[in-house]
Amino acid sequence: MSVPHALWTSMLPADTAFPPDRVAVGASGHRISYADGSHRLCATSGLWNVPLGFGNPRVAEAVNRAAHDASYLSLFRAPHRYAEDAADALIALAGSERYRRVIFSTSGGAANDAAMKLARQYWGQQGAGSRSLVVGLRGSYHGTMYGSHVLSGDDLLQSVYGVDRRTVRHVSHSDDGEELAALLEREGSRVASVVVEPVLGSGAHALSDAFVRRLLELRERHGFLLVADEVATGFGRTGSLFATDRWASAPDVLILSKALTNGAMGAAVLLVGHRIAMAYARGGWTFVHGETQAGTPACAAAVLAVIDELRRIDVEATAQALATALHRLARSWQDEGIVTDVTGSGCFVGLGLRRPDDSPLSGTEVLEVVSAISDSGVVVHPGPSSFQLIPAYGFSSAELAETDRAVRAGLARVREAAA
Repeated sequence: MSVPHALWTSMLPADTAFPPDRVAVGASGHRISYADGSHRLCATSGLWNVPLGFGNPRVAEAVNRAAHDASYLSLFRAPHRYAEDAADALIALAGSERYRRVIFSTSGGAANDAAMKLARQYWGQQGAGSRSLVVGLRGSYHGTMYGSHVLSGDDLLQSVYGVDRRTVRHVSHSDDGEELAALLEREGSRVASVVVEPVLGSGAHALSDAFVRRLLELRERHGFLLVADEVATGFGRTGSLFATDRWASAPDVLILSKALTNGAMGAAVLLVGHRIAMAYARGGWTFVHGETQAGTPACAAAVLAVIDELRRIDVEATAQALATALHRLARSWQDEGIVTDVTGSGCFVGLGLRRPDDSPLSGTEVLEVVSAISDSGVVVHPGPSSFQLIPAYGFSSAELAETDRAVRAGLARVREAAA
């Protein structure tokens, strides 16, 4: 019988105990090692964080040098060169014609909180304080900080935690923007920002081209700020450097995290477009937001090393080639009835699961599937009546074949147990 340690593991009951083959002790390349001596192939890029592989030597060396040379420098009321260089590199990467300034944060959830504050202050200091509503999408996930928790569009016990839902609205993404348009007709003059994930993280549902076109048209008509949460999709995950690069016009704020440091540091950034940056500069406004660990030298060094690595591997071509092979594999499972549907974009794929009567699986049943696939040697990510594959960009054909075998074996085991 496993005895719980002091660690309170995220997103599981507090008294959950784990056997040695579920306690990670190391990771290298695309594999995680466990306390019982076993290892598994990770097909989730470490929760999207590690597209360049665990222990990437260039990123690790850059973090080590910065930790030795600078240890810690703050961004409260003064800059430091490490953060300046990383910010300049991010703007150059994303396009200076699209973005102007960089705000450092510590996580995707914290960055979403900051984006909500940034938008509300933008309107409030122009005398339009009634524009305080933030609109998100049902089924979205933006984090579990107090602001991002209410913005996340799934039921995550928001009512239990008392998060304030009065100034947040949620609409569908599956109707090509009809519900959003109707909401804006009623309350458009009160909407500060609309926040979207190009691919919804909790279900791997990509926004349709029709929805994006409508979204951009509605921004022109109603004037709200548009925030794109690319915490999961940034840095090549969907085939282009950023999923929003394919949009006809840029969002006003681009939120990045996860792959930003290849998982080496807890970090996030907001890339702020010209409209907002110029308004703050002209007004002389102070954005009252700061995080002690945001933009540290080690964080900035990791960002710069990741950018260099993305260029070295030609990330767009590399990710597009992997996506082709990944979707070919996913479609073969669908054709054979192993999964019911395939969602997502690029190297971010959702595989739908249903019971024999076509009803969706419960969260507990999904975790049983994920556990069975893990027992067969590959770590995958749970989703709503689905599991997800989010492999690192260096995944080989042999590792895809290994994933194929584990998925087939795991699902067969679950179905045999249910028969």
